[in-house]
Amino acid sequence: MITAPHLHAMVIHFPIALLMAGFLSELVALISKKQFFRNASFYLLILGTLGAIAAYVSGSYAGDGMTDGLLQKPLGMHEEAALVTLWLAIITALTRGAMYFFNYQKAWAKWASFLFYAILIGAVARTGYLGGELVFKHGAGIELVLPDFSDQSTE
Repeated sequence: MITAPHLHAMVIHFPIALLMAGFLSELVALISKKQFFRNASFYLLILGTLGAIAAYVSGSYAGDGMTDGLLQKPLGMHEEAALVTLWLAIITALTRGAMYFFNYQKAWAKWASFLFYAILIGAVARTGYLGGELVFKHGAGIELVLPDFSDQSTE
């Protein structure tokens, strides 16, 4: 059966990969001045932002019931980082969408959107790190299934 933590673990990797690939494409676009990479960056940002929304919602359900005890502080830090990342993704996508839709090509706007994107990638990395600590350091969402050692029968 797929639980909320399992679903979150399956969903979260897509926006991470999409947003990071989009940022790399943006870097290539700045260096090469090729429109293909700028377009790829924009579409990856849009898909990554939609994925971030899904990841945030699935993470909200995954965190239900883990608000007490030792997990309270690291879970709160991860949730705060995820909310910041979500809003940065939405703001960056809306900014880039407006620039794309209105064909606004001012240099300052391109650099400002690049800076938003770079900050977004930093936020993605921090949120991912905190989420990884939840699982690998604190064991959040881990279901440990050990074999039944009480059955001592020999065959």
